[in-house]
Amino acid sequence: MAEFTLRPYRTGDEDASIELWRQTWQQAYPSIDFAARVAWWRERWRNELVPKATIIVAEQADEPIGFVTVDGSGYLDQLVVRPDHWGSKLAGALVDEAKRLSPDSITLRVNKDNARAIRFYERSGFVHAGEDVNPTSGRPVLKMVWRG
Repeated sequence: MAEFTLRPYRTGDEDASIELWRQTWQQAYPSIDFAARVAWWRERWRNELVPKATIIVAEQADEPIGFVTVDGSGYLDQLVVRPDHWGSKLAGALVDEAKRLSPDSITLRVNKDNARAIRFYERSGFVHAGEDVNPTSGRPVLKMVWRG
């Protein structure tokens, strides 16, 4: 698999980032219609994530293949990796970049039924720090934290 580069998010990345989000979540949760959620996600992306978080885009052959968002409090809201790159070193590189951006600690919430993601975060040094419910989906989530 060809190498990738990491770079800061640019305004022109919006459509590709939203499509990456849709593809990735659709693959992880095929029973949910994420295409129906794109308008909601675009509004959240524009109003909550872009203005408040640092977003790092992974690119391969000038095409975005993943991204990570980390806000000023060290909250990692999104780690998105195009499904054909699952299991590659891409997610680890994005988490390492998040750790560089927030060297003291990172917190996140992950769906309790997403065993693949939980194992990945555990291998990346995150530990369980409680449970919660996602206010949007109503799904139970695990709180996880990494300390630098």
